[in-house]
Amino acid sequence: MSTAAPAPAPVPLPTDAPASPAAASAEPGRLARIFLPNRAVDRATAIGLVALWAAVAFIVWLVSPWESLPGPGEVWRAFGSLWWEGGMGPEMFTTLKLITHALLLTIVISMVLSYLTVIAFFRPLVGAVSKLRFLGLTGLVFPFTLLTGGGYALKVSMLTFGMTTFFVTAMAEVVMSVPREQFDHMRVLGAGEVRIFWEVVVRGTLDRALDITRQNLAIGWAMITMVEGISRAEGGIGALILNQNKHFHLAEVYAVLIAILVVGLLLDYLMGVVVRVLCPYVSLDRVAR
Repeated sequence: MSTAAPAPAPVPLPTDAPASPAAASAEPGRLARIFLPNRAVDRATAIGLVALWAAVAFIVWLVSPWESLPGPGEVWRAFGSLWWEGGMGPEMFTTLKLITHALLLTIVISMVLSYLTVIAFFRPLVGAVSKLRFLGLTGLVFPFTLLTGGGYALKVSMLTFGMTTFFVTAMAEVVMSVPREQFDHMRVLGAGEVRIFWEVVVRGTLDRALDITRQNLAIGWAMITMVEGISRAEGGIGALILNQNKHFHLAEVYAVLIAILVVGLLLDYLMGVVVRVLCPYVSLDRVAR
């Protein structure tokens, strides 16, 4: 009786075998990555892309066919004149003081209202405040003047109102979207309602609260010229640009606009640093692009 031949032993595959040329060529290079969707690029490439688009924008400005628009040289000279003779430095300090004051008030008011959404009694009130974001500030000048008496207090109250409505809208949604399982988990561990509120609602949403603060700082900075134009007694960068625009000094207007843009980008960068310092774990959850 014949016996079956034993099966041949499997040949082990080398674990350190080099990748095939086809697999190696499938990975796109650095240049190809910038044109493909959902591809991460290194820091040097990202900086190069920013510099490229900035250069393109500058070239478009240089070759602009509209002769009435001031060129880079005119804007640069206007900036120097405004800085050394037109009081742009003190006016910028006045504006930064205003936006800081309004932002602090916005954070306090908005966080209190947003955290109150955990109590059903206050949810209609928070929802009503959120809906006020559709109101324009122009029609509210008179009632706010009656409440504050005008001047600096008027500008702070109007800017705070404008930012608070957007802040409450975003932050209340964050608080309401906290999974119910997190509350139940803390109750199972024996935590009281105050401890649950602190751990789940306050600490658990801190990173998103900082992101919302960063976004609303940009909103307030965009509204600053309109608010400062309503009451020009204390000055400010908004009053400065409106005065220059009134006399059709376009070079000075664009110089102030560029200063507003640069300072706004700096404020946004500083807020990003604050987020990374206070919540370093957030960067682990975000995909680098």
